Amino acid sequence: MASSALLYYPLKPSPLLRCHPQLPGLNLPQLSVRWRRRRLGSLAVRAAKNGDAADPPDRLIAAACYLYPFLDGVQYGRYVMAQFPAFQVVLQPLVPAIRLFRSTPITPILLFFTLYFAIVRNPSRFSRYVRFNTMQAIVLDILLIFPDILNQSFNPTGGIGLDLLQSLDSTVFLFLLVSLIYGSTTCILGQVPRLPIVAEAAEKQVM
Repeated sequence: MASSALLYYPLKPSPLLRCHPQLPGLNLPQLSVRWRRRRLGSLAVRAAKNGDAADPPDRLIAAACYLYPFLDGVQYGRYVMAQFPAFQVVLQPLVPAIRLFRSTPITPILLFFTLYFAIVRNPSRFSRYVRFNTMQAIVLDILLIFPDILNQSFNPTGGIGLDLLQSLDSTVFLFLLVSLIYGSTTCILGQVPRLPIVAEAAEKQVM
């Protein structure tokens, strides 16, 4: 109420402006109201873009969701980790999560349906920020079907075929790793990560 009263409080024209009849159409109260409205609107848009509306719990949940596609596709990094052992050291903290994720064949499926129905399709309990990031992680995991089909149908033992397979698997792994780092870090900072191709598909599923 106090800010509203200040917003519409009529301003008295300056004596200097009264001495200048060449400015007959100037209306200071209207200009002041318009300027303040635009200023408040720009601040609101800026706050939304910077993620100020996302609470810390929402940020943590959204960041954790990007672990799902990485855990589901970590096997594509076997060639990278064999060639560069440093990756094994970096991923060592995730070993318990990887083992738990692969403890049973139905764990990935159960986690998929849990994320989709309990979070994405539950706007009454989770904000759009959480649901959008969760859907991005789900779409990214769905895209893993294509390299999985190639690995099952195309299994060379040597030559250029094996080189192509290694390049494909390494590319998929590095993309998942970059998506995990970028998505989680951006969510922790309260901003909105947008993955290529994935973001548009996720927006269509989030109401």
